[in-house]
Amino acid sequence: MRRVVVTGMGVVSPVGNTLKEYWENLVNGVCGIDYITKFDTTDYKVKIAAEVKGFDPLKYMDKSETRRTDLFCQYALCAAAQAVEESGFLSKINPDKVGVYVGSGIGGIATFISECEKLIEKGPSRISPFFIPMMIGNIAAGAISIKYKALGPTLPVVTACATSTHAIGEAYRAIKHGYADVIIAGGTEAAVTPLAIAGFTNCMALTTRNDPQNACIPFDKRRDGFVMGEGAAVLVLEEYECAKKRGAQIYAEICGYGNYSDAYHITAPDPEAFGITQAIKQAADEAQITVDEGLYINAHGTSTPLNDKIETIAFKNAFGEDAYKAVVGSTKSMTGHMLGAAGAAEAVACVMAIHTGMVPPTVGLKEPDPECDLNVNTTALRRNITKAISTSLGFGGHNACIAFKKLD
Repeated sequence: MRRVVVTGMGVVSPVGNTLKEYWENLVNGVCGIDYITKFDTTDYKVKIAAEVKGFDPLKYMDKSETRRTDLFCQYALCAAAQAVEESGFLSKINPDKVGVYVGSGIGGIATFISECEKLIEKGPSRISPFFIPMMIGNIAAGAISIKYKALGPTLPVVTACATSTHAIGEAYRAIKHGYADVIIAGGTEAAVTPLAIAGFTNCMALTTRNDPQNACIPFDKRRDGFVMGEGAAVLVLEEYECAKKRGAQIYAEICGYGNYSDAYHITAPDPEAFGITQAIKQAADEAQITVDEGLYINAHGTSTPLNDKIETIAFKNAFGEDAYKAVVGSTKSMTGHMLGAAGAAEAVACVMAIHTGMVPPTVGLKEPDPECDLNVNTTALRRNITKAISTSLGFGGHNACIAFKKLD
């Protein structure tokens, strides 16, 4: 079986629109949650979100392209451009061995809303001819594939909040088993819209504590729901010998992936934590990870009452008493929940923790929940991180876990 490494990364997020800015702000505990600016929240119970700030798509695409792409696709194209440029694989890898696995949990919901309003107000003849390709969830992967002439396997995964962890995991397997040499993998989301905020509010998923600094508080007994975020994160995964041969910078090795379902409920996690436990075990076993102080766990950590408790159970089920040895955190405390982009953004955090030896904090945690009693750091730590795992749980019972190691 072939080895797979990370040779490039790109990020558009609530705490920074480059890898450097994103990582520095995470380590410094900068919270990207604030009051919503995209629409008037007067009639909404939820008035906060983690919006992307200062985003300029014209740095990566021309103006005509921005007019025919939804924001979720723009985020993806910009994050991919950063990752591809940093990796430097273009022209060095056969195009039919380059793939794209970039997914979105919701897709072009802003376009969907605006075209529905146009239909009601102006009639069917005024609907944009670009409506369908702007809205469909696979178009980010398609647009990236077209931009870089990636002719290899292209698979936009859709598993709600687990989307981009599954995308990275499936990309890893495709390279490991020889179906591609390079895959641009990750996720993207731009769902801070009136309809999505109202929908998530009414299914009781979002916090209604409209205090930006104390709203997303994973593992805190005061937690009452997640904060919606947005953005994109993309990693370039590459077969190790290819990367080595061309002298590429290698951040870390991806070496394990788990994928299990709860088969339990459309929104609630299984109280026995079976699916996520098995996903963690599968990824850790494949990666041959032993649990010690060199392990960083970036938990899904949504700040919902059920998720944080169930995840704690899962880590204990998977690792026993050794679970207390690992450093556990949730970067959602700063980025909010980026939905389909969350897993990829958190994978970047795992890779950077290995690469830099820094572990970002879980901010806002002031009253630890006794049922979430793992070793959660509330300040940045300098630690010799040699391995990291990232977990994601999605509506519908989807569970995913990916594992990384420092390159041996």
